[in-house]
Amino acid sequence: MKAEVKKLDNSTRQLRVEVSGDVVKNKFEDVFKKIAREAKVKGFRPGHAPRDIVEKEYSHVAHEQVLRELIPEVYQQALDQEKIDAIDYPQISDVKLERTLLSFTAKVEITPEIEVKDYKGIPLSYTKPSVGADEIKRQLDSIKESRKIDAIDDAFARGLGYPSLEELRAVMERQALVTKDNAQRHAIEKQLIDHLTKGLNVKLPQSLVSKQAEDMLRQTKIDLALKGVPKEKIIEEEAALRKEILPQAERQVLVYLVLSAIARRENIPVDDHMTHKVMEFLYANAKWETKTA
Repeated sequence: MKAEVKKLDNSTRQLRVEVSGDVVKNKFEDVFKKIAREAKVKGFRPGHAPRDIVEKEYSHVAHEQVLRELIPEVYQQALDQEKIDAIDYPQISDVKLERTLLSFTAKVEITPEIEVKDYKGIPLSYTKPSVGADEIKRQLDSIKESRKIDAIDDAFARGLGYPSLEELRAVMERQALVTKDNAQRHAIEKQLIDHLTKGLNVKLPQSLVSKQAEDMLRQTKIDLALKGVPKEKIIEEEAALRKEILPQAERQVLVYLVLSAIARRENIPVDDHMTHKVMEFLYANAKWETKTA
């Protein structure tokens, strides 16, 4: 098999593939044998028509079947031979098939080449969360106002299932700390991702972007339906939703590709757990600064 690779851009390759000899000849032989067993030829019982008649009457069928079977096989061999990591189905063109020759051109998207620098020692700032008494007081005052009660006291706390006002305050403080910690973790993740993607100019594979956008759109439509939005309204807003989602999908694909590039450099398996493992690696190797609120 011959395979010539042409780089069209950072994420697209063109392969010109040619295979000849017994590979093609044997594929035709296998196909004609299958056809001969089932072919209906006037004057002959199925499976008993002479081979030359079968080939004459079913040449077009055999030609199409050889293409359907042989092109995927040869294409995959070419990817393996040239070590090309295709991320979507190829565009096949310029197909030529003879009894001992098959050639075609395949245009395929690949994972773009991304050079990620300075991903170790990323500066990250962590602020120890704290909750002041005034914050708890504001929450309690809000509860007092919404429930239209005279006082926030032990009796009120017991009505909510807590033995005392002191214990209610402690629970509210713990909940507030968790909320602040979660918000800060999201902020730290954004710091890290912004650092990794700053200044990157990557042509994103549109197949990945489209797939991600459709997945996000599907989930958004489900969420809206669960909130009681009528189906007709969701359909009416679909184009606007897709437009709104597209930049988010592009961002998520870019982040995934950057993390994949780091994974390959650090010999982290690119599997279903890759994103989590790379983020662990980046956090472990970050330059942390701890502050007190």
